[in-house]
Amino acid sequence: MSAYNQSSGFFVIGTDTEVGKTLVSGALILKLRESGINAVGFKPVVAGTYRSPDGRELNEDLETLRLASGLGRDDIRLCPYILSIPVAPHLVAQAQGIDINIAVILQAFHNISASFDSVVVEGAGGFLVPINGTEDLGDAAKAIGLPIILVVGMRLGCINHALLTYEALKTRNLQVLGWIANALSEEMPLLQENIQTLKDRINAPLLGVIPPLPIALQKQVNEPYSLHALKFAAEHIKLP
Repeated sequence: MSAYNQSSGFFVIGTDTEVGKTLVSGALILKLRESGINAVGFKPVVAGTYRSPDGRELNEDLETLRLASGLGRDDIRLCPYILSIPVAPHLVAQAQGIDINIAVILQAFHNISASFDSVVVEGAGGFLVPINGTEDLGDAAKAIGLPIILVVGMRLGCINHALLTYEALKTRNLQVLGWIANALSEEMPLLQENIQTLKDRINAPLLGVIPPLPIALQKQVNEPYSLHALKFAAEHIKLP
């Protein structure tokens, strides 16, 4: 256990899109809440929504964070920028005439922080995905100031993506508390050797290896992760 105060929260960064940031963020929220810390999820921006059977416009990631945080559907706003099309945030924002502003993100983060002991912030896409014409998610992470947990989706190319992201995090002088290997499928060759390579090169502890989700726990299209899936992931990781 590090000297870091867990109750402050974490910023969960991924090596790419679809590598398990939402799964890990939800699992971390559960682990914090199980330890008696009133934790909640937050996203600076999401891109991609769907219509629920009752006509509400929802986002899968936000609904997962809401479920993990034990919130009702109208309890609190977990994201200041909800964009409808699943493409790079700065592009869909531009198309919709929206200016994504880090000051707005920071205010929303402070607002939610005032009501909870700990905030688990989930990034959008990879670390350097643009959010407007001049700034990227890394700038938002720097402004929020929480230490980082890096999620590595274990697939071909992950070593390069992980080490590039780690270098970028160090360049921005962000504290990396640890990293999590998310095994996306059973088919990845030399999984353990890939994990060991990253352990040798990332100067932060490995906080866990999440096996591929059993078929019954895999997320369906236009649905959040189930509580059972989040608990499965939580069993395979530890808090820093």
